[in-house]
Amino acid sequence: MSLVSIPTSEDIYIEVNGRKVAAAQSYRVKSSRESRYIEAFGSREPVGTVGGRVKHWIELSRVCLCQPQSMDFYELSGFNVVVVRPDCKIIYSGCEWADITQSVSVGEVILEKISLVASRRIKI
Repeated sequence: MSLVSIPTSEDIYIEVNGRKVAAAQSYRVKSSRESRYIEAFGSREPVGTVGGRVKHWIELSRVCLCQPQSMDFYELSGFNVVVVRPDCKIIYSGCEWADITQSVSVGEVILEKISLVASRRIKI
């Protein structure tokens, strides 16, 4: 009987220049593609389809900086989001943040929710 490994916050992280700078408790990815129909003159239906650009929208929840005094999320640009799964590693590269929400209670670590876009998805 094999055990299934569930990703944890150590498996979802932001890296800059190969260095882990933040960890996330959870993530959500929405990828979309700009697909189009190929139409022929006089035809009532499309003769085919063609795929276009792919866009990746990522939401990271409960994100915490590894060294809060040395970096700020607002300074991040061109970073990677890495998700380690039991069978593979997925890297979203060329990331730029789009939306940042901060929340904190007295005596707790500042946690953030970050929405970002990625230019590329690589599965290793």
